[in-house]
Amino acid sequence: MSTTATAGSTIEAAIDILADRSVAVLTGAGISTDSGIPDYRGEGAPKRTPMSYAQFLGDARSRKRYWAGSHLGYARFRAAEPNAGHLALARMELAGVAAGVITQNVDGLHTRAGSRRVVPLHGSMDRVLCLECGQMFAREDIAAQIDALNPWLSRPESVVIAPDGDAEVSDVDAFEIPACSVCGGPLKPDVVFFGEFVPPLRFQAAREIVDGAGALLVAGSSLAVNSGMRLLEQARRRKLPIVVINRGGTKGDARATLKLDAGTSETLVALADALIA
Repeated sequence: MSTTATAGSTIEAAIDILADRSVAVLTGAGISTDSGIPDYRGEGAPKRTPMSYAQFLGDARSRKRYWAGSHLGYARFRAAEPNAGHLALARMELAGVAAGVITQNVDGLHTRAGSRRVVPLHGSMDRVLCLECGQMFAREDIAAQIDALNPWLSRPESVVIAPDGDAEVSDVDAFEIPACSVCGGPLKPDVVFFGEFVPPLRFQAAREIVDGAGALLVAGSSLAVNSGMRLLEQARRRKLPIVVINRGGTKGDARATLKLDAGTSETLVALADALIA
């Protein structure tokens, strides 16, 4: 049976549920808000319609619009630093409490915080993929090429970014996108667009973390994306205890052993302090 309560009265309950268990962790955009990266669906999040994979593939101007916005947003996106929640999970893994982190985020902050077993379900903004030959490139190298091809393009400090590193750009016709240096094919950040599927091997790696754990901890995810709910359902079928930490409701609340309506950073720090001690 699911229990929902406020964090102040239930941190102890979460500790009791997770104590002496290996914990699989699933994180969403809510864990990165304290690092300055906005949430798609949280309170105050701007309404936006991210570009679909079909749009990106089907129209050259759409690719220009995406790359121009992504380039502007990435400068701010990469400046974000891991927050206390990311660091708490890294401590939990080092202490043998966390079996691994599965993240729906593309910001790379878990790895930068020190977590070692991280499965980025939706990819990572710091890599770029050629859609024809599969060659992978460092995002920094592609960013440098974009700067060289578009010296007129400014990167205002006030640019508004989204959780995927994108930004709104109005005039894109003059924007030039670098091509793959191996085959000349089109490039795409190594992230899962709306309308794409999580690569099967990546999802299997996430399943293995859940399979090897004794509990599931969900932090900062509304579980609105199907991949997250599939992992939660996997844990439920295995009769694992499930703790969900999120501001506001999630699609998994009814299936959780305990739901904490709380911020992720302070809650994860409290959990780490208690479970590692």
